[in-house]
Amino acid sequence: MNPMKQIRIEKLTLNVGAGSDQERLKKGMKLLKNITGVEPIKTISDKRIPAWGVRPGLPLGCKITLRGEKSIVPLLKNFLASKENRLPKNCFDKHGNLSFGIHEYINVPDLAYDPSIGIMGFELSVTVTRPGYRTKKRRKLPAPVGKKHQITQKESIDFFKEKFHIIVEED
Repeated sequence: MNPMKQIRIEKLTLNVGAGSDQERLKKGMKLLKNITGVEPIKTISDKRIPAWGVRPGLPLGCKITLRGEKSIVPLLKNFLASKENRLPKNCFDKHGNLSFGIHEYINVPDLAYDPSIGIMGFELSVTVTRPGYRTKKRRKLPAPVGKKHQITQKESIDFFKEKFHIIVEED
């Protein structure tokens, strides 16, 4: 296989949405820190939605972005094990990225229940790339990635089936 066509994991993003509930945000930050050992950052609102009690500058959630396959793969294997290595096809977008939620963190192997957090869930997104994707993000002479070089949903599903032995269920 052409080395430029090999798919790799660029990053894993974990996130907890809390809305305007600041107590839930504190628990979400503690949960993400327990899972990864890295301090999460708060996501801040920049819009005003009075019906939801949201105003500019209000923290609405928290997230962590992990890069480097050595740190991502063991975590991702645990998260997929909590879903019994079964995912619906609609978890993959048209660019091959994978996103799904875990309803209760205690379903993840190697994570123990913490009474100060309670029962809570989180979402995760896996971004996949190929060598050469840097051309669209570089500062000097950015260029679009060609159609033939973009990752399709089917290619991404095949990559995750091969690497993580998941079962993709049709809708």
